[in-house]
Amino acid sequence: MYLIGYDVGSSSVKASLIDSISGKEIVSDYFPKDEMKINAPHPLWAEQDPQQWWSNLKLAHHSVITKAKSITNSEGDLNIIGIGISFQMHGLVIVDKDKNVLRPSIIWCDSRAVGIGEKAFESLGRDYCLSHFLNSPGNFTASKLSWVKENEPEIFKRIYKFMLPGDYIAMKLTGEITTTIESLSEAVLWDFQSNTVSEKLLNYFGIPNDFIPDIKPVFGVQGTVSLEAALELSGIKEGVPVTYRSGDQPNNAFSLNVMKKGELASTAGTSGVVYGVLDHLAYDKQSRVNTFAHVNYNAQSNDKRLGVLLCINGTGILYSWLKRNLMSVAGVDGESKSMTYDEMNELSSQSPIGSKGLLIVPFGNGSERILSPLNYNSCTIHGINFNIHCQKDILRAAQEGIAYAYELGMEIMRDMGMDLKVIRACSSNMFKSKVFLQTLSNISGVKIEIYNTDGSTGAARGAGVGCGVYKNMNDAFQSLEKINEITPILNDTHKCKESYNEWKHLLNKIYK
Repeated sequence: MYLIGYDVGSSSVKASLIDSISGKEIVSDYFPKDEMKINAPHPLWAEQDPQQWWSNLKLAHHSVITKAKSITNSEGDLNIIGIGISFQMHGLVIVDKDKNVLRPSIIWCDSRAVGIGEKAFESLGRDYCLSHFLNSPGNFTASKLSWVKENEPEIFKRIYKFMLPGDYIAMKLTGEITTTIESLSEAVLWDFQSNTVSEKLLNYFGIPNDFIPDIKPVFGVQGTVSLEAALELSGIKEGVPVTYRSGDQPNNAFSLNVMKKGELASTAGTSGVVYGVLDHLAYDKQSRVNTFAHVNYNAQSNDKRLGVLLCINGTGILYSWLKRNLMSVAGVDGESKSMTYDEMNELSSQSPIGSKGLLIVPFGNGSERILSPLNYNSCTIHGINFNIHCQKDILRAAQEGIAYAYELGMEIMRDMGMDLKVIRACSSNMFKSKVFLQTLSNISGVKIEIYNTDGSTGAARGAGVGCGVYKNMNDAFQSLEKINEITPILNDTHKCKESYNEWKHLLNKIYK
């Protein structure tokens, strides 16, 4: 018996097939091999055709099924017993009564509705929004739907239901339009005080209540594969249940078994994310982080699980900028070529803690929420001495600066009452660097665990929980492979914190 998970991002769609008993991944693949197209017809806009997600899901699915049949020597259909979905958060998909998409999806990185969300925040009251939604309406799905109402009224009149991207994929699989509390919280339409859809926000935006799809549990049967979908997806039968659905960041946390208070999941690609679990309603009064329902949120329980989402724009993008512009070496043919990231990581380890006084503030990729209300969006390289600094020091200062930015954000989490105990991450991007890992552990005082998993594998595990293959959450993660563990080095902690304090002092000077 097998479980399949789909991870629907804005760049690609990945599918993973796992053995339901051992929990081991059999095979995975993703499409397209370059990147999916994002259209920007106007400045600050970002749109995608939802059919593009479905088409690439089918390609990834067919590749996985074909390879799995070869690996397992199966001639007939594989016995897939559950489907899980992970998806890009905060996007908007709208359909008519015939389930036809009415316009391109307004995806997570589209900023056209910022002003609408800010106006709602002030009109409804900052305290009200934060205490009820745990967020500002901001640039989230509800504000995007309000934008359609204001700017495309003829399309708005034809809307039957609105969805987030994962709800659309579930609709394509099952023929049913449904959502979850987690999805509604990501849309900033869930009232955590009343544990219902927010009538107040719907009324403010003029959105009919019947636009809301039927609500299903994150774990559990959300619908079954339709005959139409089964004909499009080889190797999967009509009637197979969809039993898990989650936004990509909560799913990443679930993939790493981050389910209890004080546990953190993190990524560090172009931008960085720290996602921590909280067991009580809390929010940041300056709205520098976002709080959503976690995958194991229970509206009927006092022991609620919430996910606090911290975003840092200037992380891996700084490292890739250095690679492109400053990290060239001579090849065997005498031609100049860029260092690999592994070579850069090794070189950075040859510089001492504190990078000989060189400091880098990595905020050069747009405004940073953690610095709100300040609109600071520039990278600063401070303290270069031409007599002592070289490539290795710049690389280490960059990695230390990124780690310091993470710690700055985690201080907000602590101020919200979070007791940070462990950071879990996949072995990718910045989390492959020993310098970054050790610096982050030293200044935060938190253990870091590195695992061999990803979002589509996590979604497949979630499907196993949802269809009852696993007795409990712990059972689902028996096969999760930990490949590294980093703990603070006491002898180095003081030096790291000294450098961090100098970095914060520089940041404060820049603000002034």
